[in-house]
Amino acid sequence: MESFDLLSFMRLWLEMAVRWFHVVAGIAWIGSSFYFIALDFSLKAREGLPEKAYGEAWQVHGGGFYHLVKYLVAPARLPDELTWFKWESYATWLSGFFLLALVYYTQAELYLIDPAIYALSASQAVYWSLGGLLLGWLVYDGLCRSPLGAEPWRLGLAGFAFLVAAALGFTQIFSGRGAMMEMGALIGTIMSANVFMIIIPGQTKVVADLKAGRLPDPAIGRRAKQRSLHNNYLTLPVVFVMIGNHYPLFFATRWNWAIFGIVLVMGALIRHFFNVRHQGRPSPYWTLILTAFLGGVLLVLSWSGSKLPELANVSLTPNMALAASAEEVIATRCAACHAANPSWANVVVPPKGVRLDHADLIRQHRGKIGEWAVATHAMPPANVSEITEAERAILAQWVASGDQMGKAP
Repeated sequence: MESFDLLSFMRLWLEMAVRWFHVVAGIAWIGSSFYFIALDFSLKAREGLPEKAYGEAWQVHGGGFYHLVKYLVAPARLPDELTWFKWESYATWLSGFFLLALVYYTQAELYLIDPAIYALSASQAVYWSLGGLLLGWLVYDGLCRSPLGAEPWRLGLAGFAFLVAAALGFTQIFSGRGAMMEMGALIGTIMSANVFMIIIPGQTKVVADLKAGRLPDPAIGRRAKQRSLHNNYLTLPVVFVMIGNHYPLFFATRWNWAIFGIVLVMGALIRHFFNVRHQGRPSPYWTLILTAFLGGVLLVLSWSGSKLPELANVSLTPNMALAASAEEVIATRCAACHAANPSWANVVVPPKGVRLDHADLIRQHRGKIGEWAVATHAMPPANVSEITEAERAILAQWVASGDQMGKAP
């Protein structure tokens, strides 16, 4: 195995820095998105508004009062300075793509490929991923520009069906973790491309028309609002997928694509609840009830799609031989990384701080072993240590027995 060197050390800190930047940029983007949707829905038409004004809102924050007025197209005269909200989106996507390349593309054999699903080379996996992002944007943009774009509900249903179908398709190509991360990257690409390809160019054209004395096309504003609203409803699902790669009962189960579809609906329902409240209409508590119900369905799918039902029915024979066999499997298949001094290439500390190089530590992490290596096959990633089904069965029997490794029953 390769040794861990200064270059590997710097690479890990680069990954950390990019991840931090990505999260900060995402917070800035999500914050501005949520704020402007809330502001847009809270606007009220009142007498005495300036010419061509659509509505106004009064807000208080930080000890001061703010009076905001919105124009559907633009005022008759623009100020000398305009604040553009675009760099938050661009910074989020660029840092996210860099992180995707740094973690998933340069380590495709670990995180993107599962030979048991589809045999790909690292370069093929990267090409499939890039092609999926490009094709995904083209399909989404085509749906928005089609006649469906004039009917929000039909467009929403078509977009939902497309994203779920894409998730199912990616699970036939990539590992479970890779497929779900690809969907997160696809949604993020759609959202940022909406800003880069539709919203900002439209606003730029409106400003140019006004400066030239031309009447701006109102359709530009309607198109931008449509894409902005899509971004608002997609925000919570994409955040879920971003953090979901830490939870194998999401990404490493048979029904991961269906769970993804449920999360899409749950995220949209939660956003709809707040959007309606921002409009000053009665709170749609039915959305929260339905969200809770769908959460229950999600749990059922996660359970049935994992190996947990099989684990619950394992024949129990707790004894020292079973504990010793489980310890041998872990020492052979897991401890190369999960040790005080890992021997696996480019691993300098045990992942997530989990050490499995001592019987007491193995016993301490029995639940995690059951989650990552038995209930799901998320570990070892891409089965790089070639653990067999017979060995997983030994671990399953030991986890289910509650036997304390290294201690006599």
